[in-house]
Amino acid sequence: MGSYVVVRAGGKQYRVAEGETISVPGLTATKGSQLELDVLAFADDDGVRVGTPRLDGFTVTAEVTGVRKGEKIDVLKYKNKVRYRKRQGHRQSLVDLRVTKIAAPKKKG
Repeated sequence: MGSYVVVRAGGKQYRVAEGETISVPGLTATKGSQLELDVLAFADDDGVRVGTPRLDGFTVTAEVTGVRKGEKIDVLKYKNKVRYRKRQGHRQSLVDLRVTKIAAPKKKG
């Protein structure tokens, strides 16, 4: 079992390992920039450590590999018997992040 972390980005939680790519809605970033993410939990062969709410000393660095729009969804409103219909589309903006480095503090002893 390799090590992984649970990070918070864009108001959601993601389980990631080094080298993985995730799509995060609700972030404002430019392509090529570096971000540091909050680490909520860390797991490796020794066990799982969970923060309250985040773990101090742990850092996750991610690189923005792209900024794009997601799939279009249709929002439909309908009221019975009054001839009311409304259709609206929405495309969420997404930021693609690639986890480049997970740094854990040195073990004591």
